[in-house]
Amino acid sequence: MNAPVRLLIHGATGRMGRALLRLCREEDLRFSVVAVVARHVPQEEGVPGFAVVDVGDVPEFDVAVDFSLPDGFDTVLALCLARKVPLVSGTTGLSEGQRAALDTAGERIPLVWASNYSLGVAALHVLVAQAAGLLHGWDCDIVESHHVHKKDAPSGTALTLGASASLAGISPHYASIRAGDIVGEHLVQFTGMGERIELVHRASSRDIFARGALHAARRLYGREPGRYRFEDLI
Repeated sequence: MNAPVRLLIHGATGRMGRALLRLCREEDLRFSVVAVVARHVPQEEGVPGFAVVDVGDVPEFDVAVDFSLPDGFDTVLALCLARKVPLVSGTTGLSEGQRAALDTAGERIPLVWASNYSLGVAALHVLVAQAAGLLHGWDCDIVESHHVHKKDAPSGTALTLGASASLAGISPHYASIRAGDIVGEHLVQFTGMGERIELVHRASSRDIFARGALHAARRLYGREPGRYRFEDLI
């Protein structure tokens, strides 16, 4: 049996971080969480591994999985470059400079950044691109809904879905809803004269994103340097 992949989880006490920790602890023996990084690690979280604030103190790890905030992203990217280890990131709201840094880092380490690690959303990207390519001149509107604590709007997933439509020359419009505990919903609507097409993805559990990120970590480990798409690792 192959040895478990040693994970550093960055942003461990966020919603995604907690889901990753729980899945690794309860379901997935292919991973060993050797370090977690968060601004605050409450004792009641029951966080396994080596909880730290200073990322320079983390032990050796094989892959970093990052679901944090833009102001913490530069630190984990620099750590992965220094250690020459892969990075799986789902941190949204990155600046243009941070996105450019991902491209540069991909020349030295294997990494994947995705706004959404759902297999269903990966399929939705394909469908949106196909529809946009067929429906020239139609309006495209993307409506995304999330829980009240989500800070960036439009969501990273909405923006990347819009990018899929833009490749076919359609300019999408965005609307954001923040309400209750909605995990994540994305509606891509194409409207012509007298007709409308709606493509919708609804997430009812955050576990789908955590499982997708763990799948990406497993598939990224051992690869050559490069900036991979989530679709490349499915």
